[in-house]
Amino acid sequence: MAPSATRRSGNSRRAQYRTFFGYIVGVLGVVAGAVFLLISILGSDILSGARGAATQAAEPVGDATAHGRAAGKGVFDVVKGYVLAGSRMARLEHELETAKTRLAEAQAIKAENRRLKALLGLAQREPGAVAVTRLTGSSASSTRRFATLGAGKASGVMSGMPVRSRLGLIGRVLDVSGSSARVLLITDTESLVPVRRATDDVAAFAQGLGNGTIQIRLLSLGVNPLKPGDVFVTSGSGGLYRPGTPVAVVGKLKPDGAIAHILADPAAIDHVVVEPVWAPEAIAPAASAPAPPEAATSE
Repeated sequence: MAPSATRRSGNSRRAQYRTFFGYIVGVLGVVAGAVFLLISILGSDILSGARGAATQAAEPVGDATAHGRAAGKGVFDVVKGYVLAGSRMARLEHELETAKTRLAEAQAIKAENRRLKALLGLAQREPGAVAVTRLTGSSASSTRRFATLGAGKASGVMSGMPVRSRLGLIGRVLDVSGSSARVLLITDTESLVPVRRATDDVAAFAQGLGNGTIQIRLLSLGVNPLKPGDVFVTSGSGGLYRPGTPVAVVGKLKPDGAIAHILADPAAIDHVVVEPVWAPEAIAPAASAPAPPEAATSE
C-alpha cells in the first residue's frame, strides 16, 4: 500500500524528541533526588550552610521591614497622642486643681487640730476651766465690739467670766442664755482691764479704742517707761481676771502710756476657753458688807 500524501515526515521525529527529553528529565529528577537524599543522610552541614547563606541574604530585607514597621508605629503613636492630648491635658488640669483644693483643706484641718490641741492643753493645765467652745461670731459695729460663744448656762457659763485663747485674753462674758453667750471684747470702748508690764510691775489699765487696738493708761504719771515691744499681761487687780494672762504688745508711745495691739485677735480665732472669775469675793456687791457703826447710831 502506498503511503498517504498528507503525512509529514516531521511528526514522528517530534514525538521521538519529546519522548527522549522526557526520559532525560525523569532521569535527572531521579539523580537529583538521590543526591539530596545522600546529602541529607551523610552530611547536614552543607544544607545548614545553604540555609545560613539564604538567611543572611534575606536579613537586609527583614531589617528594612522591621524599621518600616517601627516607623509606622511611631507615626501612629504621634498622631494618636496629638489627637488625645487636649482631653488628657484637661483631665490632668482638673486632677491638679482637685489635688490643690484637697491639700489646702488638709493643711487647714492640720492647723485647726494643732490649735485645738494647744487650747485643750491649756484648759487641762489651768484647773477649773468652765468650757472650751467655739467663737461663733463677732459684732460688725465700728464702735462696739462683741462676740458670741457657742456655750451658755447649760455649760456652766456665767456673766463676768473671762474668755481667752491660747494667745491671750479675748474679753469677758456679758450676757448668758441657755446655749450661747455674748462676750464684751477687750477692744470695746467700755472694756477696762487691769494690766502690768510682763517684765516688771509697771501697772496700767488697758482700755479698748473700738478699732481693734487698746490704749495702755499708766497709773503713775511722769516719765513714760514704756517702749515698743513691751508685753502687758493681766495683773489680777479687781479679782476678775487671773494674773499673768497675755493681753497686748506696745506699738506706739503716748505721753500717758501707749497704743497697743492685742495678742489674741478674735477674727483669727475659732475656739476659746471660758475661765471662772479669779477672785469672786473681791467683786462681791458692796451691799453685802455690814453697815458702818455711825450709820446705825444715827438711826
